[in-house]
Amino acid sequence: MQRVPILKLGDILIVSIQVDLEDQGVLALQEDLAGAVVENGAKGVIIDITAVEIVDSFIGRMLATIASTCGMLDAQTVVVGMRPAVAITLVELGLSLGGVRTALNLEKGVALLDHIRSATR
Repeated sequence: MQRVPILKLGDILIVSIQVDLEDQGVLALQEDLAGAVVENGAKGVIIDITAVEIVDSFIGRMLATIASTCGMLDAQTVVVGMRPAVAITLVELGLSLGGVRTALNLEKGVALLDHIRSATR
């Protein structure tokens, strides 16, 4: 099973998913990311899904679960790079990803995290 790398940029962790994840890969990512948030004292997490072409209901629910888990650990999560087909599929599956913030790209995701953090200070 291939692990997804987690990069650190200041107090933000960046996860760039470059392959279509299997169920076990998503579960491993959830564990790895939660550990990295605690270990690094991260205040923000960006999950870049630009390369993801296909999602199913499990992957969609896990994105929401990952964001929720990070939130419990005091890190805001933004999903960036969602393709139109992925957004359409999630809507068709009835998955609104409630509570998950999204941005069009990495740059806008970082700006959104900065805005969120400055509003809560």
